[in-house]
Parts: sequence; structure tokens; C-alpha cells
Amino acid sequence: MKKIKRIVCIVIIVAPVTAQDSVQAARQKAGSKPAQQITVSIDTTASSKPYSPLIFGGLIEHFGRQVYGGIFETGSPLSDKKGFRKDVIAALKEMKVSVIRWPGGCFASGYHWKDGVGKDRKPVPDPVWGVTDPNTFGTDEFIEWCRLVRCEPYICANANRKPEEMKQWLEYCNATEGEYAEKRKANGHEEPFNVKFWSIGNENYGFWEIGKYSPDSWGRRVKECADIMLSANLDIKLVAPVWRPKGEWYRPVLGAAGDDVDYIGVHQYWIRTDKETPYRKCIGYPERSLSDVIRLLEETGYRGKVKIAFDEWNLRGWYHPHFPRKSPVKPDDEKAAESIAARKLNDVAKQYTMMDAIFNACFLNACLRHCEDVGMANMAPTVNTRGPLYVHPKGIVKRTSFYALKMYANDLEERVAPLEIDQPGELKKANEKIDAIATVDKAGKRWAIALVNRDPLQAVACTVKLGDQFPDGMYDATVLAGDSPEAFNDIEHPDRVVPGNTKVEFKKGVVNLPPHSLTIVRIL
Repeated sequence: MKKIKRIVCIVIIVAPVTAQDSVQAARQKAGSKPAQQITVSIDTTASSKPYSPLIFGGLIEHFGRQVYGGIFETGSPLSDKKGFRKDVIAALKEMKVSVIRWPGGCFASGYHWKDGVGKDRKPVPDPVWGVTDPNTFGTDEFIEWCRLVRCEPYICANANRKPEEMKQWLEYCNATEGEYAEKRKANGHEEPFNVKFWSIGNENYGFWEIGKYSPDSWGRRVKECADIMLSANLDIKLVAPVWRPKGEWYRPVLGAAGDDVDYIGVHQYWIRTDKETPYRKCIGYPERSLSDVIRLLEETGYRGKVKIAFDEWNLRGWYHPHFPRKSPVKPDDEKAAESIAARKLNDVAKQYTMMDAIFNACFLNACLRHCEDVGMANMAPTVNTRGPLYVHPKGIVKRTSFYALKMYANDLEERVAPLEIDQPGELKKANEKIDAIATVDKAGKRWAIALVNRDPLQAVACTVKLGDQFPDGMYDATVLAGDSPEAFNDIEHPDRVVPGNTKVEFKKGVVNLPPHSLTIVRIL
């Protein structure tokens, strides 16, 4: 190997979910000196593997202020002439979001796409979330917005309606001729939208969803919808949603339609909204969840044939008490109105601490580690609710999770290389102290290595071994650090937690990783 010339690293210091004063004191006591020394050894001679940039995706649902008052706000001085919030577009381009799933989510199970195209649109009560959708943001607007953001559109179709209507939606978006292509052209869009990614329904395995199915009947329904969609002879990728917990959905769904779909859609929120989950427990969830899904693909014989689309994921579940529903809310339903108003609790800024940032890093590390199996991941949602970007009438707030996602999407190389982590015996089982991933360019010359110190209290002396070389000296770094363990950004203090430039010292490969930190080291 050539001699190491320069290293650039990005550090995120992350807080545990404990009382601020006690954690600060413990950090001062325990974190002044590094704890156990851990070695990350990267094999520079082994073949690297490409990963999909679609793992840096998101979701926008017609829920709360994700669409109206989020990405789309007509009449706002911050919007363009068509109503698209320009500051949101700029932020998502900065985050380099690669694909957006829309219109849901659960909203899709009550949505009819024809209500949202053409000039004669009318407001329609949404049976799922209990509000009335004005339908001013529909398919045409979604596609145009995706083009502005520079991301791929991914449409989640309603699997409860006739499968022919799914095909009609596909033809409206992608066909060059025919009845629905002509409708698109009449609406001012001569060229096809070329929407590649389509989900057959949302969570039709759940009791909460309109159109709940059993495992066997859902497998047959996915097959029926896939056959009709594919009969259009258009270039598309199909996603079949399945339920993860016990794996009983995988065999009937893949058995019926495994040869027709390209992805299985997996949804996971690791912290319930009605109780707290200990940090040390939840931080290891992503790896365990992905390993379970891969095992199920292996058991069904579809590993290597069907990819995983983790097309709804977030550390925190959305707050929507007594919803979703299956019929519109009556005008005099006061309890429903109270439940809808309670969704504002999703906007409480202090919930989104640095824990969210470190969790995102661990989730993306897991996706990268299993890059042969994971083809897409969509943080849900992208804007407002529990998303990384908070949008309000006067501007935006980039939450801590925004910066973690931005760093992964912008600062990694395009291939993943194998590595091993050697840490003290008591830590090996849970891999609690260090999580790491190594990426490299096609030529094998530029490296970007992500190191996560999961320990909530102690710094870790981590040795990085790149082949037979060790970095040594002071290196440029970008640091994201809070002024307290529970640091968060809000409207009054939007820049309380932002990246900053600094120097990081390596001594013969050893770098001090602060408690709860992510370091992306770039070796050129």
C-alpha cells in the first residue's frame, strides 16, 4: 500500500437517555482516560462489495404536517410559485436523500390516486388518519418535488382496491401511449415519469390496516397484483411487504410471488411511544433485526434473489393515539379531535437528542455490513413527526439525526470492505463498545472508516489497523457535539448541535473515541 497521506474524520458525540447531571459527572470521572483498548482490523486484500445508495432514503406520508405545512405550503414566503418549500428542498439535497416513499404508510390503504390528479380535484376525508386531504398534492406534484430534491420516487400503491387500478396508476406514470398516458399528457406532462419502485400495499398484515389479510391470502394477493402490474411490460421494481416478528409471512408471500418481486418490505420502530427503552438494549436492535430477516430469506430459499427494503424505519414510533382507523371521523367526534390534536407531541424537540444520531449510525452500519442483502432503507418520516428535519412556518430545524444521515450519505466511499473488531472478552457478545464499518473506492485507494463508540460513559482507545499500516499524527476532523448529554436543536436554538472543524490525534493507529461518538475517518 501507498503511505497514508491524509485522514479526515467526522465525530458525533452522543448522549444516553439518563439524567443530565449524573451522566455529566460520570463522564468526567470515567471518561477522562480511555477504557479498554479495542482494535479494528481492516482487510485491504479481500474483495470489497458495492452497497446501494438507496439505503439513504426516506418516506413522506399524508400525516400531520409532513406534506401540508412540511414539504408543500402554498402562500408561504419560503415556498416557490408552486408551493414547494425551498428551504426543505435545499436541506434534503444537502442530506443527499436518495429515494422517497409516498403517499404512505397507512395513508396509502385509504388513498385513491385518481383523486389527486387533474384539474378537478376535491377534498376527500382520509379514513386512516381522521382528517380531510385537500388533494392539492398528488402524483404530479410528488414527482416534480422528487426531481427538485434529486431523489428517486417510490410509490406505495393501495392494495385494497382492484389490482387493475394499480396498473392504471403505473401506466399514468410510466407509459408512453394508452388511455392513462394520455391523461398524464393532458395534465401537462408529455414525458413519462419513469417511477421504478412500487410497493404492493403497505402493512396489510396488520389489524390496524384497511384490508387486513392472513399470511396465505396475502401471498395470493401479492401474486395477483404483481402479475397485473408486470403485464404492463414497463421497467419496474416491486416490493412485497411482510411482517418480521415470527417469520410466518415470509414463506406464503415468497412462495406465491417470490419470483415476481424484487424486494421484501420490512418496517421497524424500536422504541414505542408509550414507554422508554434502555439505551444499551435498543442500540443493538438494528443488527439483530437485519440478521433475523436474512435468516428468514435463507430459510425460504430467496436469499440472493430478493433484496430487503427496510422501507420504514426509525428509532421512535410515531405518536398517533387511537389511530389509524378504517372509516372517516364523524364531525362531532370530540375524542377523535383530541387524539388528532395530541399528535403535536411528535414535535416536542427535546425528544430528539444525540441518541437518535448514534442509533442512525448503528442502523446504517448494519445495512452496510449486510450490503449484499439490503437494497433500500427509508427513514420514516423524512420531514416533521419523528423525522430528521423539523419544518415550521418560519424555517427549518435540522435535528441531530439529520447530521448523522447527512454524514453517511456524503462521506463514505462506494464499496464495503471486511473488518474484524477485537475487543475484551466481556464485550464480544453484545459488541457493546465499538461498532465499525469500512468503505473504499473502486480503485482501493480511498478509505472512509466509520467507528462508533457505544459506551455512554467512557472514552475508548481504539486502534485502527488498515492492512499493515497505522495512521499517526494530527488529522483534520469535523465534530458534531452537544453542550450536554441531552443536547437537541429547536426553533430557539437551531444551531445548538452542529458540525465543527477540529483536529484528531492518532498515535501509531490509536485514536481516543469520546463516549457515545461516531468517527468517520477518511484515509487518502
